[in-house]
Amino acid sequence: MRALARLGLFGSIARRPSPALALFCRNMTTGLPPSPIPLFPTVASYRVWRRKAFDEKKSVGFVATMGALHEGHLSLVRRSLAENDLTVMSIFVNPAQFAPHEDLATYPRTLPRDLELLTAISVDTPFGPRSASAVFVPTVSEMYPSGITQSVAEQKGTFVEVKGYGHQMEGRTRPNFFRGVATVVTKLFNVIEPTRTYFGQKDIQQALLLRRLTRDLLLSHPEPQNLFIVPTARDPSTSLALSSRNAYLSPHEREHAAPALYAALQAAQSAWEANASKADCVARAVAVIEETQRKLGDSADIRLDYVDMNDPESFDVLPDGTSRADWEADVGGRPVILSGAIWVGKTRLIDNIVLSRSAAFTKPC
Repeated sequence: MRALARLGLFGSIARRPSPALALFCRNMTTGLPPSPIPLFPTVASYRVWRRKAFDEKKSVGFVATMGALHEGHLSLVRRSLAENDLTVMSIFVNPAQFAPHEDLATYPRTLPRDLELLTAISVDTPFGPRSASAVFVPTVSEMYPSGITQSVAEQKGTFVEVKGYGHQMEGRTRPNFFRGVATVVTKLFNVIEPTRTYFGQKDIQQALLLRRLTRDLLLSHPEPQNLFIVPTARDPSTSLALSSRNAYLSPHEREHAAPALYAALQAAQSAWEANASKADCVARAVAVIEETQRKLGDSADIRLDYVDMNDPESFDVLPDGTSRADWEADVGGRPVILSGAIWVGKTRLIDNIVLSRSAAFTKPC
């Protein structure tokens, strides 16, 4: 008890437990790691906290994650801290967005380290320093009270699907992925009730689809204009897009093979800016992947999944003969999404570049 008191876990009046001790004890009894940030494993416990924020008229920023945090996630948190009174993160590995053959069982789960990283973040604002206010860490049964299986044909209960926008780009390779994403994020928005929410550009199709979802479902928390898309965070030495799945890569793969995707997209970008056709742009990108594979030989396995260029509103593929001049003459200032995916060994990596003359594309609609 004296040791706890020295740590500030007891109040000074009649040994009344301090809020820090109450939080510590609650985390221990729920099996959660100790954390100075309030952890909410249930919807009911979080909603008590959220009602208080509503009563105090405080804005709440939200960053949804599956954990295994990296600088990309933390950049979203910093943006939220700068723009909101309170910031909430969710950490939940969502089974509904994994196909039966995908890596649900092996996806990195690093909650103690995640909380350490989150606790270390503080942002100075005109209103004083801000740090993360709460973390929502639900169980699978809390998020899917009707149960969940990875087989869509066997699922029961309520699911959300954004019709006509989930089969292109990433949806071509992962056909039920966006159904799982739309379902879990709708649930999270219902629980968290964020004033603003932040998603990374690396998952550009996901972010644009969710912005459409907020508009189509007439959501008020957040409203569509308060869903922000933040530029992709990259490794400073290789420009590899930061991703939790990068943990699967060997050091050799991470340094020499994985960066080929972004290099390929940059080659396609240069061709597009020189007014090459879409088919030529894609061919330039494919050539970069093939040349990297040739140079690495048997030391790394690189396989191209796709490289393509899509309309950001419909996600439709651009015709092969379309050039930048053709596109701009047809649709004006609307950008193009240049995206791709490769396999490096057993790890699938994605990336994209927004081809636009306007920096406002990823701002709210």
